[in-house]
Amino acid sequence: MNYITSYFNGLKVFVFLLCLTGLSLSLPVYAGDPALTIRNLGEGHCLVRVNTNQKYLLLPVEDASPDVRFSMIVNNKEVDAFDVRLAVNKVDYYVPVDLSAYAGKQISFAFRLHSNDPVRVSLSPDNTAGCKEMKLADTFDTSNREKFRPLYHFAPLYGWMNDPNGMVYKDGEYHLFYQYNPYGSKWGNMNWGHAISKDLVNWEHRPVAIAPDAFGTIFSGSAVIDHRNTAGFGAGAIVAIYTQNGDRQVQSIAYSTDNGRTFTKYNNNPVLVSEARDFRDPKVFWYEATQRWVMILAVGQEMQIFSSPNLKDWAFESSFGKGQGAHGNVWECPDLFELPVEGTNEKKWVLLCSLGDGPFGDSATQYFIGTFDGKKFVNESPDKTKWMDWGKDHYATVTWSDAPDNRRIALAWMSNWQYANDVPTSQYRSPNSVPRDLSLFISGGEILLQSAPVPELLKLRTISKKRSFKVNGTHKVAELFAGNEGAYEIELTIKNQHADLIGFRLCNNQGEEVDMHYDMKQQRFSMDRRKSGQVGFNENFPMVTWTALESGKGELKLRLLVDKSSIEAFGNGGRFAMTNQVFPSEPYNRMEFYSQGGAFKVDSFVVYTLQR
Repeated sequence: MNYITSYFNGLKVFVFLLCLTGLSLSLPVYAGDPALTIRNLGEGHCLVRVNTNQKYLLLPVEDASPDVRFSMIVNNKEVDAFDVRLAVNKVDYYVPVDLSAYAGKQISFAFRLHSNDPVRVSLSPDNTAGCKEMKLADTFDTSNREKFRPLYHFAPLYGWMNDPNGMVYKDGEYHLFYQYNPYGSKWGNMNWGHAISKDLVNWEHRPVAIAPDAFGTIFSGSAVIDHRNTAGFGAGAIVAIYTQNGDRQVQSIAYSTDNGRTFTKYNNNPVLVSEARDFRDPKVFWYEATQRWVMILAVGQEMQIFSSPNLKDWAFESSFGKGQGAHGNVWECPDLFELPVEGTNEKKWVLLCSLGDGPFGDSATQYFIGTFDGKKFVNESPDKTKWMDWGKDHYATVTWSDAPDNRRIALAWMSNWQYANDVPTSQYRSPNSVPRDLSLFISGGEILLQSAPVPELLKLRTISKKRSFKVNGTHKVAELFAGNEGAYEIELTIKNQHADLIGFRLCNNQGEEVDMHYDMKQQRFSMDRRKSGQVGFNENFPMVTWTALESGKGELKLRLLVDKSSIEAFGNGGRFAMTNQVFPSEPYNRMEFYSQGGAFKVDSFVVYTLQR
């Protein structure tokens, strides 16, 4: 028995030495599933053969591992390629590769570490967790394993999500496409994920809508309904316009004639190219006065405007941006639309622009108010920078095309590039903000953008409890409600009685808190998440965010939407908004009010439990 043990130990050493020297070993190594065989091809290359008709190959992922390039091969042809952080030391989670399109055929996967990665020896089938733990299955479990997964904010079932894309309404359905990595919970492998909703609250998760091809991965863009059949794909076709990121960034289109369930890529892609390095995120809409499609595109630190009669042939019209707004980083994710101005007979055009130079570091959305004639946008306040949201986690904001009742409904990615890959979740990363109805109002002679949660969210409300009290020093609400799992809404109406500071904290029993207050002397509202729970995963996460208040307000109204790992604050009907992620070890279930320099009265304090 000792002789046999020594023999096999020696064989293992022989295999390991062959991997180190880059030589190929002809003997197959069996993964955790007997229907999978792996051969070491040397120098960090391996080959997997799949001998089954099961639907999925489940790949083990370790977020700390380097990317491994997988090539899916059928009948000696590469049919797909993607990167996976294949587990080296331990398995954090699994991601599925759908094999069903090739049932009954020989399927192989060639995979290797990227050529510039020094950890090549770790990819041996004999000692790599990812090789040992690969398996086949007919199902993939997407049931929630995350305590921070939101209840009523959209998030992917698994994998990474960033910018919302291609948002369009058709035949009673809101379509949401989004930047998506189906092969891991960090950025990469950009596809368009897809979900559909009839009410902006409940979402049906759909398969990937648009996948990478020879022109590159699928970056951000928009979608329109071609009512007039200008492109020739059929009247009422949904046409997606998106950036492809390959050697260069180019604009391509795809169309759907089955209400967004499947898309066909245009044979003559790309439809727009440029010598510019940053050339992306097309937002397209129909401009009735010129009977042409308009595209606004982010190009470096400006927006460029193009027009087309048919979504295929584009002509440059103008550029906007020099000397306007914030310019600390490239501009991204434009949107351009018209809104009425509250209390007037006027309409103004709004241009949204996201960039990595927000008021509190990196990701934020700025906006401009002005005029547009089908060719050129003119900003009416060129000396001002206006921010759409005053939190740390509100980026890539765009709106739905063809929304009913002339509504302008916006959605943002609820994260920040400073720490998006580091937040303490693994099954998925990143939710969206709640959808918001946009409008314009005048304050201090300036036209500003208002964003309020869509009324569809009201149907989530169940039990409510209303209180009123005076605060002169401190006042504690010992329990917001029984059975608190972290998803609820608070409405506050406050009347100041000479207080210099009107404050309140959301707290839990672990000493974690989010402090919010109105500083009546400095006329500003702030939110402090430095003690909110898990904050140490990135140095940029602990933060106080704040916004200036409108002067002369005797009554303060605040709406707080709390959802397990986020707080969105809306002041006075959405005249200001502030969005911040939080990661408490348990839900905030207490509230402490405090005052300085005087008292204030909470005329109405209502807590709503929320359920889907």
